[in-house]
Amino acid sequence: MTEPSALPFKLDPAPKIITFDCYGTLVQWYEVLLREIGETLAAHDRKDVPATAILDSFSAQSRKLTAEKPHRLYKEILRIGFAAAFREHGVAPSADEIERIAVSPTTMGPHAEVPDVLRRLRERYKIAIFTNSDDDLIAPTVAKIGVPFDFVITAEQAQAYKPSRQLFDYAYGQMGVTPDETVHVAMGMYWDMKARHELGLRGIWVNRRGEIGNPDWLPYAEVSDLEGAAALLFPTDR
Repeated sequence: MTEPSALPFKLDPAPKIITFDCYGTLVQWYEVLLREIGETLAAHDRKDVPATAILDSFSAQSRKLTAEKPHRLYKEILRIGFAAAFREHGVAPSADEIERIAVSPTTMGPHAEVPDVLRRLRERYKIAIFTNSDDDLIAPTVAKIGVPFDFVITAEQAQAYKPSRQLFDYAYGQMGVTPDETVHVAMGMYWDMKARHELGLRGIWVNRRGEIGNPDWLPYAEVSDLEGAAALLFPTDR
């Protein structure tokens, strides 16, 4: 684990709720999707196409699709977005293959350190998930984490996707707190760090993949996993 960055991070005012992105931050989004994509490419004998290229194309598709109105359910965005991503690389998966990938978020388990860290955080704070997902899609994933959350806020409930302010405003209304009574912890640079920068929220970027952050969306503290976030949220434990 790398040490948190030297960027300023303060627990004053003391937060009441720690909010988390789920996919990637808490559970194995990249690991599961890259495996599922890889199996599909292998079935089509397309060793020339990296699974990461398909996932990058899906990410670009999802940015466009989540910004459109009226609101689409995330499971539909997964179907449309992955079909377009494969098509972009000259691969034509069957409907069954696309469906397998679209439902794979329900199989995603937590990163190894996540349950223990969340249990420790619950001793001091309420904890919440803010997710670009549907209620029924996220429920099995939350169950696999195995730690109770005080709130699970979905894009389906808010009828908007991060980084839209609408989801965050909806969440704070549901939780009965002001933004400065929270800290947002997330892996998503575009989906989460951009949004929290624009809202003026305190943030911790969980950089699990050794990526380069966007300096336009500072300040945020940077850690390599959830243990690093706990080190900031429990400073006396360090």
